[in-house]
Amino acid sequence: MALLEIQNISMNFGGLKAIKDLSFSIESGEIRGLIGPNGAGKTTLFNVISGVYRPSKGKLFFNNQDITLIKPHATAKLGLVRTFQSITLFKNFSVLKNVLIGRHLHSHYNFLGSLFNSSGTRRYEKENEDRALEILEFMNLLKYKDELALNLPHGHQRALGISIALAAEPTLLMLDEPVTGMNTEETAAMMGLINKINKNGITILIIEHDMKVVMGLCHKITVLNFGQKIAEGTPEEIRLNQEVHEAYLGGEEYAS
Repeated sequence: MALLEIQNISMNFGGLKAIKDLSFSIESGEIRGLIGPNGAGKTTLFNVISGVYRPSKGKLFFNNQDITLIKPHATAKLGLVRTFQSITLFKNFSVLKNVLIGRHLHSHYNFLGSLFNSSGTRRYEKENEDRALEILEFMNLLKYKDELALNLPHGHQRALGISIALAAEPTLLMLDEPVTGMNTEETAAMMGLINKINKNGITILIIEHDMKVVMGLCHKITVLNFGQKIAEGTPEEIRLNQEVHEAYLGGEEYAS
C-alpha cells in the first residue's frame, strides 16, 4: 500500500519551474532513493512534502490523507519527519537533552501542570526520558548521553540528528544527504543504522549523492533532472538506464 503519494506536483518560483508535474508513490516499508544532479529539485521536493513550501500545482497524500496544504509541525505530528543536509543540533546541550527536545511533539504538558510540577507532568517527563534513552541505545549513542553535542565526532553528530528525528516517532523518515562529510568507516556505520531503522518498521526516503550508499541501501530509486522524473526502478534498473547515465551518473559503474 502506498504510504506517500505525490500527484502531479509542480513548484514554481516566479519564472523558475523547480519541479514539473511530478508523480510517484512510496510503499510502506521501503527505502526509496531520490537522486539527480544539483538543481534537479530534490531538496525542493523535500520542502514541499514536509510542508515548508506549498506546491504551485498538484496533491500530496500521506496515509490516504491529503497533506497538500498543511504546515510542517502538522506533517510531523502525522508521522512524516525530515532531517536536513546541514546538521541541526543544539550544540551546547547534552546528547540526551537534544533527543528530549525532539520528543516535544509527544509531550502532554500543560501550563498549570508544569508550573506546579504535577504527578502527571513528572510521569510524562519520565516516559520521555526513557524513550530518549531507548533511541540513543538504538543509535549506538547511549554512552555519549551526557556529552555536549558539539563535542561529538562528525559521524556521531549526524547520528544524533537522526535520533532527534526518531524522537518524533516517524512513520516516514526523510533523510537529506545523511553521509555528507563522512569517511568510509562512518559511512558504513550510517548505512547500518539506516537499515536498522528501516527494519524497525520505518519507511525511508533518502536524498544522497554517494551512489554506493544509494545502490547499497535502496529498494527503489527515483531519478530527477530539471525537476522532472526521468527514471524509476530498482538499483540494477537505474544502473543500466542510459538516460540516467547521461544526466547524472556520467557513464560510471557503481558497486552495490
